[in-house]
Amino acid sequence: MVIDTCFTARYAETDQMGIVHHSNYPIWFEAGRTEFFRNASIPNSQIEAMGILLPLTHMDCSFMSPAKYEDEIIVKTRIRSMTCARIEFDYQIFNSEYDRLLATGSTSHAWTDKSLIPLNIKKLQPEIWLLLEKAAG
Repeated sequence: MVIDTCFTARYAETDQMGIVHHSNYPIWFEAGRTEFFRNASIPNSQIEAMGILLPLTHMDCSFMSPAKYEDEIIVKTRIRSMTCARIEFDYQIFNSEYDRLLATGSTSHAWTDKSLIPLNIKKLQPEIWLLLEKAAG
């Protein structure tokens, strides 16, 4: 499953050159990931209410073309891989008006409790595992 998250690049996200600053891309990844979980029928808020966290362990981002103020942005999010202890996402960021690829990236996350102790999500919450396994295709 690939989930599209759409929004308009905001003025506050741009730098002096009128280009969206690179520090916004991790925020856009998070927006895509949040929408992915919601579409998989397991919103982040529900996961956290169970005492489960997904701290970031690694992130990559490559830039192809700049995003600018008022560009219509699409973040395409999918699960790259999943184990009982980790989940990895891939992202593609497009300018929807020109169907131009702006950036690609990935994030890796560990399943932990609130004390950041690693968890086996497949054993602890098999319903989450099954929903995400289905979403991963």
